[in-house]
Amino acid sequence: MTNTAVQITRNGKSPFPTSPTSFDEKLAAHNLELRAAAIDILQVNVGKLCNQACKHCHVDASPIRTEIMRRETVEDCLNALRKYKIPTLDITGGAPELIPDFRYFVMEAKKTGAKVIVRHNLTVMFENGQEDLPEFFAENEVEVVSSLPYFLPTQTDAQRGTGVFDKSIEALKKLNAVGYGTAEKLILNLVYNPVGAFLPPSQTAVEADFKRELQTRYEVVFNNLFTITNMPIARYLDWLRRSKNEESYMRKLVSAFNPATVAGLMCRNLISIDWTGKLFDCDFNQMLDLNVESSLPQTIADFNPEKFAGRQIATANHCFGCTAGSGSSCGGTVS
Repeated sequence: MTNTAVQITRNGKSPFPTSPTSFDEKLAAHNLELRAAAIDILQVNVGKLCNQACKHCHVDASPIRTEIMRRETVEDCLNALRKYKIPTLDITGGAPELIPDFRYFVMEAKKTGAKVIVRHNLTVMFENGQEDLPEFFAENEVEVVSSLPYFLPTQTDAQRGTGVFDKSIEALKKLNAVGYGTAEKLILNLVYNPVGAFLPPSQTAVEADFKRELQTRYEVVFNNLFTITNMPIARYLDWLRRSKNEESYMRKLVSAFNPATVAGLMCRNLISIDWTGKLFDCDFNQMLDLNVESSLPQTIADFNPEKFAGRQIATANHCFGCTAGSGSSCGGTVS
């Protein structure tokens, strides 16, 4: 399976007939450049092992993957949090809960005073040994962010697998039962990814629909809904190609470029760390092996946030996914 966006160009010409520019040239045409601000977030991808194999997954995660973060790399991440007092740790995967040191990572990170976010797929709590995850999350005041493609089973199961919707609703009820979505410090956010080859609709409108329908149909509540554009890499790109939607989808992204999104892009205030400890400008670049500038430290063991503030961020044409329409980030729309 390929792991590149459509003929990705880096500082080169676009392959799309309707667009005369690459992403970098598009920025230049609007007198913009993509540089980092201060590092507020360590986003740590602890591996590709997952109990699901979702069709939209840019990580290409699945139950057969074996890449997981080891204790020494976890310690390097914790040392960075302790030394530099970075406000937020954002743990993702794969299913991050499946690595042996997940709970240690969370508890030690909380001791540093950092807010801890976990990208939780809901169904992992039904795996052996994970049944008490709602209680663990609540005890550590973890902010939980979970994907739910739709409030009906057909669309959700089409993207994430048969039976996933029913398990997800059951999991959400378990989170609600310990206070998530209602208690002040127990934040439960959901993520909407389009099921097909199109951009997400208005985040505000979709959130209102989800809140109404989940409450009415299933007595489930949550705090916020984030709409995130599917990125044309890894498994989602493979689906685009099989369904012959690759070129039309990329045209949509390029034509929907919104310069107002650039200032709020997630890559400007985070650093992404892979399961081996390597550093990247974002999780998407990580999956494409687009490294940070060669003059900078390359691993979390050598990380110094002062060296990364103001850096030039590596880009390619998949970046059009984050700047289309209202923009897309790990926290939803950006403009």
